[in-house]
Amino acid sequence: MDTQAVVMVQPQLSTVIPVVSRNHWQTGLTDCCADCGVCWCGMLCFPFLACQVAQDMDECCLCGTSVAMRTLYRTRYNIPGSICSDFCATAFCLVCSVCQMKRDIKRRRQLGIFW
Repeated sequence: MDTQAVVMVQPQLSTVIPVVSRNHWQTGLTDCCADCGVCWCGMLCFPFLACQVAQDMDECCLCGTSVAMRTLYRTRYNIPGSICSDFCATAFCLVCSVCQMKRDIKRRRQLGIFW
């Protein structure tokens, strides 16, 4: 009489799920390669990108590049920082600052944590 092996546990496919922190920027200030489309939009048509960010946050288009907008966004998601760091980001690298916010908005939307 032949005995057959019985499989009790099926092999599982494991996937690596990246850890996402709700309380940090999803990309760095100068991580332009994280989303080249946003970067190019910021470089070639900055007013349009700034207006998109403001609209995403239900604010006036004229506010998209302000320190207040960055501070509002950072405090909404409990991202560490200060008004001083927001001022420095917008004063010394305005395009990078707005691009970072747009990348963050896109990533949070994909993850379902943008409100």
